[in-house]
Amino acid sequence: MTLRRYVICSLRPAIAAIVWLSVIASYNVTAAQVGHEPSHSPYHDVRRGAVGVVTFGYLSGSRGSVGVGLADGKTVGIRYEVLFGAIGASLGLAYGQTNRFVVDPTKDSTSPARKTGPFPNDVVLVDAGLQLVLTGRKTWRGFAPYVGGALGMAISGTSSSDPSGYRFGSKLTVAPNAGLRWYPARRLSVRGDFRLVLWKLNYPVSYKVPAGDGSRVLPLTASFSEWTSHPWATIGVGWTF
Repeated sequence: MTLRRYVICSLRPAIAAIVWLSVIASYNVTAAQVGHEPSHSPYHDVRRGAVGVVTFGYLSGSRGSVGVGLADGKTVGIRYEVLFGAIGASLGLAYGQTNRFVVDPTKDSTSPARKTGPFPNDVVLVDAGLQLVLTGRKTWRGFAPYVGGALGMAISGTSSSDPSGYRFGSKLTVAPNAGLRWYPARRLSVRGDFRLVLWKLNYPVSYKVPAGDGSRVLPLTASFSEWTSHPWATIGVGWTF
């Protein structure tokens, strides 16, 4: 499956929600400009300046058909954001305490030693992204929903010794996202962000070598690589400088 088709299929359940947010935001922008005195308008300007954000979250998702991919870990990170009108740009750095399983292709398929774990295998996520704020450079009753996307890297070291030779290594990531910012004060913001992080796993040749019982980890016709999706939900606190 191509990356384009994979992204579309993975995001299909979220399309309706994004369209709904866009319609509501557009309707409210129009309504706020008709019949409201400026002092009583539900819309207020977002303070100009760069924003520093501290985030906490959880990364889950698919481990792939073999089951050796990274997943299931708490994350902590920092993010730097700048708004240019309704468009915003961001740089992010996060650390995730993920884990993975180890599959030994030399063991019989019925052996409990065929698949062991999970073992700790932490990951560092670096990304750069763009967001479209659906309320423009304003908030609606303190809230500002957005949609966007990011490109980055997922970098992981080795964990437990793996007789198959499989390593996660460094992966290019693609991450469409949507979120909501709340401004309880002009400089202070609280936000929730949901993104679907996509990366491509690459498997070693040993996964197609038959074990003693003739079984293989991967069928001979299977691809040595596959895309996996990872829902990543975070909450954060930002300060505008």
